[in-house]
Amino acid sequence: MYRFLLTPRWWGINVFVLLAIPFCVFMGSWQLSRFEGRVQDHRTATEQAASDRHEGARPLDGMLPVDKTTSGRRVTASGRYGEQLLVPDRELDGKRGFYVLTLLRTGSGKALPVVRGWLPGTADAARAPAPPSGEVTVTGALQASETPGDNGVGAQGGLPAGQTAAISSASLVNLVPYKLYDAWVTLDKGDSGMKAVPASAPGGTGLDLKAFQNLGYTGEWFVFAGFVVFMWFRLLRRELEFQRDAELGLVPEERETVVSG
Repeated sequence: MYRFLLTPRWWGINVFVLLAIPFCVFMGSWQLSRFEGRVQDHRTATEQAASDRHEGARPLDGMLPVDKTTSGRRVTASGRYGEQLLVPDRELDGKRGFYVLTLLRTGSGKALPVVRGWLPGTADAARAPAPPSGEVTVTGALQASETPGDNGVGAQGGLPAGQTAAISSASLVNLVPYKLYDAWVTLDKGDSGMKAVPASAPGGTGLDLKAFQNLGYTGEWFVFAGFVVFMWFRLLRRELEFQRDAELGLVPEERETVVSG
């Protein structure tokens, strides 16, 4: 009764099934491993952020370049404040406002962007407190340069003079006359009555849309594998039913002619 499994048609079906199932399982497992990796990165970043608050600050230069292991770590740097810029349309505690960003000119010859704090409302240079004069030492969380789409960072252009959409060396290089670090710092405590801006987790470590897309793809691949198995059994059952009908003479003459042909 099962001799039909040796026909060329069924050889093709069986080979396809034997290849498709392991492929779907492999792809599903790979997507699941990516989701689990993102979960682990998120857990590590959360634990690191908690430990960093109780950890002593380290010299800035020893924590560069910024990566997943150094992002959010407390650093310290000394120098004199220079140019000041505003970063509009930033949200904190559910309210819209702006960051006050001041460039700290360090002894290395480079300037470090320092977010001294956040103020509510529309960006207005007249409302931004002037930076302290003279030599200062700042302590805060190290952050990687922003890119559009990160943590509410916009890509809008045409901002008024003295404003920038993103805190990054690429955005600031044409706005200030200094060489810049490819990093920035948000102070532990807001300066001059401003609210401190909390550090954000490094890119790729959050349970964001991409993470749940990986989980969704995992389910899809395993469903595909199950669908392949289901269709194989369905085709097998139909073939067996046809064989029984043929033995009982119940196969329509046209179908029998096609099969015999």
